[in-house]
Amino acid sequence: MGSETYRELNTTDHMVQCLPDKKEPVDHCRFCIHCREFKIKGQYVKSPSLAYCIKCQVTGEVDLSSVQAVKCVDRQSEGFHSIADIIG
Repeated sequence: MGSETYRELNTTDHMVQCLPDKKEPVDHCRFCIHCREFKIKGQYVKSPSLAYCIKCQVTGEVDLSSVQAVKCVDRQSEGFHSIADIIG
């Protein structure tokens, strides 16, 4: 995972430009397999979507109302992809 190239998606009105033609609410990102980190007050915190990652095991919650940007690893333009599809 260390060699991944992130896309940094800035937020506007609690939305991110997930795909060129699609915006998603920031709260969807916490359930997306592509989301890695949230930028809050200039600091990055791990995404709750990594809770089921054996290496990361993130258990903290994120103050989504303060998110400035999202680090995303979607380089193939798949868009939002719920972790529920994997763990379900």
